[in-house]
Amino acid sequence: MDEAKGNVPFRKSAAHRQRLERAADQLFALFEENALDPAGGFFPLDGQGRALTGTAGWPRALHDVTRNIHCFSIAKLLGRSSGERFVDHGLAFLNRHRDEEHGGFFWSVAEDGPVEDTKQAYGHAFVLLAASSASAAAHPKGPALFEEVDRLLDEHFWEEDRGAAVDGFARDWSPLSSYRGQNANMHLTEALMAAHEATGDPKYLERAERIAGLLIERHAAGLAWRVPEHFTADWTLDRDFTGDTMFRPAGMTPGHWLEWARLLLQLWLAGGKCHGWMVDGAERLFANAVRWGWDETHGGFFYTTDFENNPAMREKLWWPVAEAIGAAHYLAEHRPSDFHEEWYRRAWEFAEGHLIDPATGGWRPELSEDLRPQNRLFHGFPDLYHALQAVLIPLYPATGSLTRVVTPPR
Repeated sequence: MDEAKGNVPFRKSAAHRQRLERAADQLFALFEENALDPAGGFFPLDGQGRALTGTAGWPRALHDVTRNIHCFSIAKLLGRSSGERFVDHGLAFLNRHRDEEHGGFFWSVAEDGPVEDTKQAYGHAFVLLAASSASAAAHPKGPALFEEVDRLLDEHFWEEDRGAAVDGFARDWSPLSSYRGQNANMHLTEALMAAHEATGDPKYLERAERIAGLLIERHAAGLAWRVPEHFTADWTLDRDFTGDTMFRPAGMTPGHWLEWARLLLQLWLAGGKCHGWMVDGAERLFANAVRWGWDETHGGFFYTTDFENNPAMREKLWWPVAEAIGAAHYLAEHRPSDFHEEWYRRAWEFAEGHLIDPATGGWRPELSEDLRPQNRLFHGFPDLYHALQAVLIPLYPATGSLTRVVTPPR
């Protein structure tokens, strides 16, 4: 395409790519300056990007520290001087989450020990992602963590007969409930692909394909290509599950349809383009997410819908927009269309116009239905992970995890 003649799509224009590069640098700089807690781990940040110290900075959740390890593994691969130090700092803090008596990692900890001592598949999936990313970035402690969490997933979480993971256990590994959920398994799919890239072991790719087969080829396809969230122990859909508003909201979550659209394309590529249903599924999930999830009046994605596609939780969160950017980029690369290009631009313009704080580069996590900032579910700048991937994924080949495709600047 000839950019001078205006034939280059918005997402590939020099001006937009430069904006993405600046956004990534600003995000890294924000967390580099304010997030590292000298006493261990990472401070949460308030709405001005300042560290929340003292009691306001606790407790800390397993997925937060592991996502930071993942992000700063990317920083290391990009040649940022902070990368090695932040990864090392995060890996050291995982000792606070590690249960030395029973094994596994606590869901959340305070300065003096565990707060919620359950062992969650969601959190352990991010331990696997962190270990895979640290290993890809050649951190010397990455392989040992990888071996540890791989064993935990094998021994406790993975159900071979189902082709998916159990959601969680009590501290002593006794069952918590019969609940099974797609959210933890979706993120486990992401981590399994990163593990496959880091090791070459086909076990991880096969497990990722089995999860996708269960949740998307079977359940989402059977629900008109909408992703259901909540299941019983035998993976029967539980339409009446009420859940919690943070990680297990009732109904359906269109942002997860967007996330799966990108993951399916990545999985299709990792498997040698053998599973054609994944490409079709990615297109259908994306189309339904923007059809039923996007608010045509105000903009942004509703947090949840009911099974009749009516908005339920009307908050507009940052992470579905971030996922829409990544999914639209992948689809535009592998299934080029004006539809995908237009939605990439729409998602990015919404992010820049309503979510990205120009002073800090942080992404505001929550807006009301009519796009006023609010803090009912999330506060401050709650993580680097979603925002960073949104601005980096379009800059690199749409062929695998960021830890596989990023390269240092020349």
